[in-house]
Amino acid sequence: MSITIHSSFLPQTDPEAALAFYRDALGFEVRGDVGYQGLRWLTVGPVDQPDTNIVLYPPGAETGITAEERETVLEMMAKGTFASLLLATADVDAEFARLEALGVDIVQEPMDQPYGVRDAALRDPSGNLVRLQQRP
Repeated sequence: MSITIHSSFLPQTDPEAALAFYRDALGFEVRGDVGYQGLRWLTVGPVDQPDTNIVLYPPGAETGITAEERETVLEMMAKGTFASLLLATADVDAEFARLEALGVDIVQEPMDQPYGVRDAALRDPSGNLVRLQQRP
């Protein structure tokens, strides 16, 4: 049996800003753009990984949560503590320099971690933490 990752969900509060980050800055392709009842879901992914998707969803779309819980989610997103994404690259320093020049929100410059990877940290426009790690 073979199990693969098809889609992972990450909240976004501004679809246009999310597109500018994931499509324009990171270079992901847009695979879906669906609007429903004033909300918008975007599906993006790396060009060379057509079967791996990130669905950027509106946090107001969850069912079964209260208005207070929804507000907590939005507060956590803004602080970068609700969701995160780990991305890999062959050269974290070069990618970091490129993204920094584009004005991406920087959390941590590239550094060697004690657990054996070199990485940097960014925030997407919704506040989600995005770690960029160098492949060994």
